[in-house]
Amino acid sequence: MKKMTQDYSKYTEEDRKVWKTLFERQQKNLPGKAHPEYLNCLEQLSDVLNPDEIVNFDKLNEYLMAENGWSVVVVPGLIPVDDFFKLLSEKKFCSSTWLRSMDQLNYLEEPDMFHDIFGHIPLLMNSEYAHFVEEFGKLGVEFGHNKTVEKQLQRLYWFTVEFGLIKMEENTRIYGAGIISSAGETDHIFEDDIEVLPYDVEKVLYNDFITSEIQTRYYEIESYEELFKSVKDLEKTLKEEVTA
Repeated sequence: MKKMTQDYSKYTEEDRKVWKTLFERQQKNLPGKAHPEYLNCLEQLSDVLNPDEIVNFDKLNEYLMAENGWSVVVVPGLIPVDDFFKLLSEKKFCSSTWLRSMDQLNYLEEPDMFHDIFGHIPLLMNSEYAHFVEEFGKLGVEFGHNKTVEKQLQRLYWFTVEFGLIKMEENTRIYGAGIISSAGETDHIFEDDIEVLPYDVEKVLYNDFITSEIQTRYYEIESYEELFKSVKDLEKTLKEEVTA
């Protein structure tokens, strides 16, 4: 895959306005809804990840590398699944560098930089979560050539990294990036017409999803430790799938 870089000089006044608007909206919306660990990680990165300036990947990478050895790499948009798995296995999270327009604030079909960075990156400061994502990538490299397994891994990623919930005492909190980065999705979690199920690798692997519709079913982990430990169950299931 051709190496790409972030051209910081190309961002416009509208880009800066979009970044600031989205960031400040979720900063106000997430307390009491997002898991405190996400908010803590966001605060840890506040010198380089804040509403006042569009994130600079070089500065952000200094913080990520120092904490858990991760870095952000630039991609043109959605990339082939095998490339995606390989990057994760190398502790590299891919991000686009473009931002939605002001008239797309509430809905976007393809993930932009705000989703990729604000939604995904802060929790990579948490070692258990970061290890889960890395091990997920390694399993994708090992087993992703099998189309059935590839689909199963996409489901797991969807219901954890993108749309995962986490239990906090008697309350549900958000950690999935697809919810964290979207005001509409964040508020939707606390409505009555959703189904929240206990996290179970076997069930998640066989649960289809539709990307174009708002979610109605979610899986809730007990802790980031549970998420990381579930990699062993995942590996066992995938081995059984490819040898069946």
